[in-house]
Formats: sequence, C-alpha cells, structure tokens
Amino acid sequence: MTNTVRAEVITIGDEILFGQITDTNTAWIGTELTNIGIRVVRKTSIGDQTDAILQILHEAHQRADVIIITGGLGPTKDDITKKTLCTYFGVGLVRNETALALVTGFFEKRGREMTDLNRGQADLPANAIYIQNDWGTAPGMWFEKKRADGTSQVLVSLPGVPFEMKHLMTNRILPKLTEHFETPIIKHKMIRTVGIGESFLAERIEAWEDALPDHIKLAYLPSFGGVKLRLTATGDDNTLLDHELAEQVTKVMPLIEKNVFGFDTDELETVVGNLLNEKKLTLGVAESCTGGYVSAQITKVPGSSAYFWGSIVSYNNTVKVTQLGVQPETLEQFGAVSEEAVRQMAEGVRKALGTNVGIATSGIAGPDGGTPDKPVGTIWIACSTDRRTSTRLLKLGQYRDQNIQLTTTYLLNMLREELLNQ
Repeated sequence: MTNTVRAEVITIGDEILFGQITDTNTAWIGTELTNIGIRVVRKTSIGDQTDAILQILHEAHQRADVIIITGGLGPTKDDITKKTLCTYFGVGLVRNETALALVTGFFEKRGREMTDLNRGQADLPANAIYIQNDWGTAPGMWFEKKRADGTSQVLVSLPGVPFEMKHLMTNRILPKLTEHFETPIIKHKMIRTVGIGESFLAERIEAWEDALPDHIKLAYLPSFGGVKLRLTATGDDNTLLDHELAEQVTKVMPLIEKNVFGFDTDELETVVGNLLNEKKLTLGVAESCTGGYVSAQITKVPGSSAYFWGSIVSYNNTVKVTQLGVQPETLEQFGAVSEEAVRQMAEGVRKALGTNVGIATSGIAGPDGGTPDKPVGTIWIACSTDRRTSTRLLKLGQYRDQNIQLTTTYLLNMLREELLNQ
C-alpha cells in the first residue's frame, strides 16, 4: 500500500479569530483532500501576525507533506501572507508579468482604475510557481521545499474568498497534487439515520462494528435528531473498496433500517420531497412554535413547488381558529399545545390548502411560556392524510433554536414514515 500523505490546512485572518466571518474553507478543503487520498492531520486558524504565521509554518513543516494556506493575499497592508512567505523561504518579491497581465485585464474589463496596490498583487515570492486565478486578482502560489529526510514538501497559498479558493483548488491544485503524490485510495460511505441517539445506535451495532476489518473505520457524527455513520475504507483497489463498503452496509442495515433515511449526501427534506413526487402527493404545513422553519427546510429543495403548496404560520390562536378550523372549545379545554389542537391544525391545513397531506407543529419552544404541566420543550406534531391523522408528543429541552430544529427533523421524519407506509 502507498504511504499516507499528510496535510495541514492553515487559514489566516483576524476576522476569523474575532468571529466576524465563519471559516468554511477548512471543512471544504479537508473533504476535497480526503477524496484524493490525502489525510488532513491538523487545521489551524491564525491572525494577521507575521511571527505567529512563521511559527505555525515551521511547525507544519515538521508534520505535514502538504500545507494549504488560505487568506492574506489581498492588496491592503493587512494582507501579509506573501511577505511572510518571503521571510519563511528567504527570498524576495519578484513581479510576475503573467499575473500582472491578468490583473490589468481584470480591471480593464470592469472599467475600473488600477492602483499601485492592485499592481502589487502580481509581485510573488521569487521561488513561487504562479497558479493563475481566473476568478479574482489574488494569485495562487505553489512552493516546493526539501526536508531533512530528502522528501519534497508542497506548500500552497490560496485566496481566502471561498469561491475563488474552491475554483483554484478544483481546477488547478487538486490535479497538481494527484500528479505530485502517490496516494492511497480513501473511500467514504455515509449512512444517514434519524430518530435515534448516538449511544443507543452504538449499542445496537456494537457487534457489527467490532467485526469491521482493520482498513475500514467507523465514525459517529451526531446531528439534530440523528446520527451520521461514516465508513472510511483505505486501500489500493477502488472497485474492491466499493464492494467492501457495500457489503458492510448490507450487513448493518437489518439492525438500523427503521432509522435510516438515506445515504451519503441525502438530506431528510430531499428524501421527503422525492417520496411526495413519486406518490404524486401535495403537502400543506401548519406551524405554530416552529414559526416557518419547517416550510423553509422543505423549500430549500429545488423543484419543491411541485409538491409543496403552502403554509399557514398560526402563531396566534385566532389564526388557528379562522384559518385552520381549530375549534374554540378545543383551545379552551386543552390549550393550543395539545394533541387535540395539533390534530385539528394538520387536518385543517390539508382542507384549507386542498392538499393530500397536512403536517403541523404546536408547542412551547422557549425560553419562556412553560408551565408545570407543559414545560418548555413540550411540543406536539401531527401528520394528516386521507387515511388517518397521526400525532406525537416531543419532550425536548430548554433551548429555543435547538427545539425548533429538532421539531422540524422529527416532523419531517414522521412524514417520511407515513409516506413509506402508504
């Protein structure tokens, strides 16, 4: 088997450390490197400080075969990555005429004046291999450095703007890395579960997990309302690895099939949408405590207008009565957060919108509004079809956002189960 190629990803920028932007680059880069057989061993975010950047580069030099840096390549004074790399390699800046022509053309096409700061983006460390950026003015740079053991280390510097970085990685860097390194094949298979906690899932599949071969590893990735099971296989034969992963999925499915809604990149709202499409059914949503979040998740799916007809967000009881047909006596006797009320909401939205299926939520998301009988986190959900109306009580926690997300997940799964039973 070929040797493992190790990578370290470094993001540069005070704005990341201050929490002013979310670093999405490292997650994306980690996924793409893994897909070509390069294992990420560390990710680091660091501010715009020369000494700190130099220190992390020297450390990464000792433990990684590939170093990917993003950020700090803009035209302003706080963009210090190029100068810091010059210090690291002991070289000076040299103007790259190809880069200058690209930057000049970029500004000419947009009818904008080009300043000396913009021209400075064509100045690269003398030992850099220029990587053309067709999507912006900041250059990509490729460096190679010999280590004490005689092996060659690659350092790549990329812009921090995500869409520029992704284009450069996809079209320039990843192909170059696959040419430079001989890497093992790393294959992933994701099993997406819902409605089961991590510890319960682990107990259920313990014997299967213990029997996995050494070159196939299992990771538990908990999320709202479920767990992703990620199988990772390493080897040299692509076809054999695919076969082995499929075989392991076949073995574990009888243990967890009830909780599996999909695989790999499947999302619950997409699976539900596909089922509605397949069965030629339409959907209406009545929301109280979720405030439109259920509808937002459903309509994230392209083409959802084929089955999603609309929603009624009935925060006020008057709307529940006038728009959804909830009986005033129901609210007086049982309250809005009750099985009786949510049942009438699901049936009412189906009638009001003329859909085949109606789903509904009503509860106390928090942080206020709880009572001894109905504490925060008490939520009812319902699913109504022409066959029946099903209801379910959720007893969640104290955190509003979490309660809204969990309610949405459980409701969509309830809908999925109902559609599968039809």
